[in-house]
Parts: sequence; structure tokens; C-alpha cells
Amino acid sequence: MTAAPPAHIVLGVAGGIAAYKAAELLRALTEAGHSVRVIPTEGALHFVGAPTWEALSGQPVTTDVWTGADTVPHVRLGRQADLAIVAPATADLLARAAAGRADDLLTATLLTIRGPVLYAPAMHTEMWEHPATQANVATLRARGAIVLEPAVGRLTGPDTGKGRLPEPQAIAAVAHRLLTRGLQPPDLAGRHVVITAGGTREHLDPVRFIGNSSSGKQGYAFAATAIARGAKVTVIAANVALSEPAGADIIPVRSTVELRDATVAAAAGADAVVMAAAPADFRPVAYSESKIKKTDADPEPIALTRTPDIAAELGAHKQPGQLLVIFAAETDNAIDNARGKLARKRADLVVVNDVAGGRVFGADTNSATVLGTDGSVTEIPPGAKDDLADAVWDLLLKRWS
Repeated sequence: MTAAPPAHIVLGVAGGIAAYKAAELLRALTEAGHSVRVIPTEGALHFVGAPTWEALSGQPVTTDVWTGADTVPHVRLGRQADLAIVAPATADLLARAAAGRADDLLTATLLTIRGPVLYAPAMHTEMWEHPATQANVATLRARGAIVLEPAVGRLTGPDTGKGRLPEPQAIAAVAHRLLTRGLQPPDLAGRHVVITAGGTREHLDPVRFIGNSSSGKQGYAFAATAIARGAKVTVIAANVALSEPAGADIIPVRSTVELRDATVAAAAGADAVVMAAAPADFRPVAYSESKIKKTDADPEPIALTRTPDIAAELGAHKQPGQLLVIFAAETDNAIDNARGKLARKRADLVVVNDVAGGRVFGADTNSATVLGTDGSVTEIPPGAKDDLADAVWDLLLKRWS
């Protein structure tokens, strides 16, 4: 991941039970070298007291605009901030921010900030899904704010559903991308992108499978960068053992058939589909319900059959304005093979990776050649996988424009 420059960050903390997780987010931000000023609401101090925020940030904490009024703190803090994060952002906080209220130090400061603002909502599912909350979220996004989709998981009490605060490290990763991009607007706002990630598994029996070495890191990098640029992101994750990117809707799958079904369904309303996953090309014809035992005799040959060609199906049924990005992991004749794949799949871009010797899979860095249907050739030099993802998003934006 490309290092972000040290920044002045305002961390707003609203009054929800997830306020305790903001302490971990604060620690992640300060350890990355950023100066963080915490502004809690009065409600937030019922969950985590001011001494905790002061000790972790090394800066004073207040909730009102009257303390230190001679310095006009909401204006000073807003002008100094390179980034504002509100985590957790409760339904009440989102409503007050959308309405432009300035009834405490946090909401007043949010009105003065000219850098990016990132909201990480946390609330019960019913509150998140309420039309009023959704309208407030739409208003904030229309103004250029990044409002993450909540995670799915355990909520307060026995409830489980959508509304959980994304993990603090994942929120910090979005903040990192926003700081890396600087004051650039969220240029994917209003776009829905579907991204596949990981590698499928075609089981021979309950224990063994045919698979590949794809880790899902590149697909998750596409998700993280798209979220930081304002997109709605759906990730079809095939056997990925990584922390989920904050703000993405994750659909877990195992086999190529499951990947096909989930991707085709999600692509129906998408502006772009990025096929970063590595689906198996073949699967066993027969599946053994019990483990195949090892014997002294040579094993029987495994009969294989083709799996669905997901990219070709998506390419054949692209909607008007929809863009399709595919990947070509090659070990020889990479460019020629990729050009043929680009034409056969009816894709718009093909990202060509040289994977000879096991390169790329599982690594944190990548390089690629991107071929377009317009004959363009774009070389992406070695670097972090999120930088490669940003370069591909730039290419898609040119085509949309």
C-alpha cells in the first residue's frame, strides 16, 4: 500500500455502542503518523469518556462550541483538517449532518471542513433501512461525502443483521486511500461496481478440491479503491481469507457455478464488472460423498468437464453503458493470448499479468499491461495492488466520459 502523507484528521464519534471501536480506529490513525483531534458527541461520552480520547490522541476533548470560544474552534478545526471521519455515525448524526445542523462542536465542524468526509454508519438494521436514513445518506453522498455501507454481523443484544460498524482497520484503510488521493472528488459516486475476488474450488470429495493460488488481494484492492472513490461495491468472494473491505457488500461463494450465479445476478444493475477472481476452468464429473481413500493401487483418472465461462456470458449480455474488465494470468505469449481473450469474451479491458514462477498470487504488489478494445495499451508499473486498481478505474472513467 502506498504511504499516505501525515495528515490532520478530525475523528467524530457519535453516541452508539460501537463508540468503543473508535478507540481502536484512533490508535490505527495515530500509529500511521497522523495528528487526530477527537470530537465526540455528548451521547458518545456515555460510552467512552473524554479521558480515554485525550490519552489516546494527546489532544483535548470537548463536545460544545463554547469551550475555547475565543479561538472559534469549529472553524479552526475544520480549516486544519485534511480529512474528517465519523465513526460510528448514528442515525441521529447522519440526520443532523444531512440537515446542516450545527448544534454541537462535531456538526459545526463538519460544516467548515473542505476536505473529504467519511461516515462509517452503525445502527440497528431497521434504522439503517428506514427511508429517512436512506434519504439522509443519499443527501450526504450527493454532496460528495463517502458514506460506507454498514457491515453485516452481531448488533446490540442478540440481533444480527446489516448495521454493524465496519472493522476499525478497514475504516483506516479507506481513510488511507482518501488521503492518498488528496482533495480529488469521489469520481465513482453514483456508480455500482461488481468485483469478483479469490479462487474457486471444485471438490472431488469432502476433503479434496481442484483450485488455484488466487488470494483475493487484487479483487479486494479494487473494492477498497472503488469505495474510497464513492462507488457502491458488491464483491463476490470465492474462498477469500482476508479482512473484508469496509463498505462493500460481500457475497461469499465456493465453486465456479456459485460464482457464476452470484455474479450474473449482481451484474444486472451494475455499471462495471471487474472479474479479478480466478475461476477453475474444469471440475470433476463425479463427486464422492465420502473421502476417497488412499490405497496401494494407482488412483483412477479423474474425469473433468468444463465449468461455465462467466466472462463470456457477461460479455455477451452486457447492458448499454456497462463495462467489463477481465484478467489474463499468463506464463507465455501473454499479450497475444490476452488479445484473443479480450475479443472472445467481448470485454472492454483485459488486465494482463505474467504469473510465471508463481508471481502475483498472494503478493501485495502487482504490475500489468492493460489492453483495450480500442487498441490501447497501458503499462502499469510495479506497485501496490491498490495503485493498480486505481489505474484501471481511471481507464474506465475515460470510457464512461
